[in-house]
Amino acid sequence: MSLRGVFVPLITPFKNDEVDFNSYKKMVDNYLTKGIHGFIPLGTTGESPVISDREYEEIVEKTMEYVDGKVPVYVGLGGNNTKKLVEKLKVVEKYKVDGILSVSPYYSRPDQRGIYEHFRTISEATYLDIILYNIPYRTGRNIENETIHKLAELKNIVAIKDSCGDMKQSTDLLLDPPKDLSILTGEDASFFSTLALGGDGGILASSHMRTEEFVKVYNDIKNNDNLAALETWKELYSFVPLLFKEPNPTPLKYCLYKLGLIESSEVRLPLLEITDELKKELDKVFKF
Repeated sequence: MSLRGVFVPLITPFKNDEVDFNSYKKMVDNYLTKGIHGFIPLGTTGESPVISDREYEEIVEKTMEYVDGKVPVYVGLGGNNTKKLVEKLKVVEKYKVDGILSVSPYYSRPDQRGIYEHFRTISEATYLDIILYNIPYRTGRNIENETIHKLAELKNIVAIKDSCGDMKQSTDLLLDPPKDLSILTGEDASFFSTLALGGDGGILASSHMRTEEFVKVYNDIKNNDNLAALETWKELYSFVPLLFKEPNPTPLKYCLYKLGLIESSEVRLPLLEITDELKKELDKVFKF
């Protein structure tokens, strides 16, 4: 199954250092009305490094309950301990998710052979579909296009979230895509250019805001109306960098709190809530 469209990598709302499931359901219900094509809980935007094992399973369970089959759900499940990830797959599989988003092993900095074997082992351990996640500025190691082509031959590796940060590498991949592999950008500012080069969509933290307009850009390009898409994109592009001016997802949590979608902008250490200076900038742009 090919993946196309706008996927929202959900934040995890906290209140008094607990996962706030009332706010979480409110968010899910809201985005289901916006035309989005899927959810990605428990990714970086969901502060996955600070989620306990108990909370992780609760979030998977509640996500599937709230979404109720209306759109696909791909759960963040990545790391640098291959064996541990294989064991954790059994937790995710209990809830009939559509697949996982799995980041390239970080900190250990394996070579291309190690990256391939890591994902091959995960692929062979599950029936779930897998979205590769390439973000070398976080992991310390790039998944090269040659390796991506090789991984795409595995039966259940169906997509890549491309955040390689190298426009040439991304363009080369888009112009020579692996067969049956969906290419989704994870670089929010590259959403329009990715679609224009034939990409399939994006997993975009910034699509928490003005979601319908992100969906409109996607739909217009797929309907060959690039000029209409560009006009919408100019408006979106003007605020995207502001949402990453301080560590993701802290600006987003402030915005969602101001919109009334979540009850608190609370984050967990080592992240801190945004500065007063950025609050003023966001207030001005979004007219809170």
